[in-house]
Amino acid sequence: MRPTMRRSTEPRRRWAAALGITALVVTGGGLLGGPAQAAATASVAVDFPTHCIPPPIAGIPPIDGTTTAQITVDDATPQVGDTVAVTYTVVVPAASNPVDLALPADIMTPTGKVTLGGAQSGDVTVAGPKKNPPVPGKGAFPSFSMTGTFTVTAPGAITLSPGDYNIHTSYIMELDTPCTVTGPPAPVSETVVATGGGQVNERAVQLSAASGHAGAEVTVTGTKFTPGAGITVAGRDGDAQTGDTTTATADGSGAFTARLAVSDPDTTGIVAYEGGAWDAEKGAGPLAYTVTGGGEIPDGSQQLTTTVRAGTLSMTQAGDSVQLSGVDFGRGGASTGDLRTVTVEDFRGGPAGWSLTGKVTDFKGPGGARISADALGWTPSCATKPGSPSTCAAGSAGAVGSAGATLASTPDGAATGGEFTVDAGLSLDVPAFTGAGSYAGVLTLTLT
Repeated sequence: MRPTMRRSTEPRRRWAAALGITALVVTGGGLLGGPAQAAATASVAVDFPTHCIPPPIAGIPPIDGTTTAQITVDDATPQVGDTVAVTYTVVVPAASNPVDLALPADIMTPTGKVTLGGAQSGDVTVAGPKKNPPVPGKGAFPSFSMTGTFTVTAPGAITLSPGDYNIHTSYIMELDTPCTVTGPPAPVSETVVATGGGQVNERAVQLSAASGHAGAEVTVTGTKFTPGAGITVAGRDGDAQTGDTTTATADGSGAFTARLAVSDPDTTGIVAYEGGAWDAEKGAGPLAYTVTGGGEIPDGSQQLTTTVRAGTLSMTQAGDSVQLSGVDFGRGGASTGDLRTVTVEDFRGGPAGWSLTGKVTDFKGPGGARISADALGWTPSCATKPGSPSTCAAGSAGAVGSAGATLASTPDGAATGGEFTVDAGLSLDVPAFTGAGSYAGVLTLTLT
């Protein structure tokens, strides 16, 4: 019996060690080591509470700990329009290796974000290399660093704070352990002071084609215009506007799609702008466009034309409620279920892809009891209908939370569109002694 016991328990020990380390390392920041880049000016290390959700297979409940991190930049006094390199370093992990088994080198890859505030808002995406030293059993975890860049768009003081991060582990299995800042934003670690002119014009346009015969329609898509603004799309001949024009309205994100019939043979470019006349500060383009001729009908001939109308981006779902499995008071654990299937139809044409994201509220129960939104995780999947120009990509498995996560997406491209079905396995990690009763939260999906 003793040899049999050794054969059966050794794999479990290895699994437990690997998965346990995966879960616990992220409470302090991770395993990846390496020297941080030198900062142009002094920054400060800050402490902030962190909520980490281990992979469900680890069998370990969410862990709340403290991360110490520091943000540095390569240029603390940039000009508007400059690109600033950012390094996000987890200085002091809050956890150590909980088992006697050593963790091998080079198995973890970190990603995360840095939160901008002050004169400029938004997030900077950062990523680190798949490189870490071996960690001895019961040994302390070293720090790790992630890097990224952002473009300065406004003058003034811009603050940088550590944001959420994720550890992807390639050891026995491919696993993710997301960690979120509890009560964001985290304290400010670095401040840069930008100088220069006003806002940078980030408006941009794309064309579905660079040429066409006289009278052909071209799909024009724009991004980062003023939300709700009226947009004029027009042909250009050098400094002059031609007779080819149409209008559109920017949506809540500043994007628009318009179809412009190009008939004027003098049109050599296409622009889009806000206001009553072309203004380079409130417009984008010109993008080159060539009228190739056509329209001449030989004697005894008839020209046949048709129009393919651009549609919309829409989604439907198979239902509006999901009953998760029950758990026992005193034991808690995973309350699981499946998201109602979402069908996405992208019939717009043009080069724009789409993104489907979700966020969830706290789960409210009897007597004011709650289960945190951060306790809900999902494992997304996405299928593309044959013949669709785009290919759907599922989002990463991990926490949903009130901050939200990506469920599925398609990339921008020369030709996009199609039909897609999106699903996800859901798992709510219920603490062991959560009060008995029914709990309900609302998962909101947004398609953009």
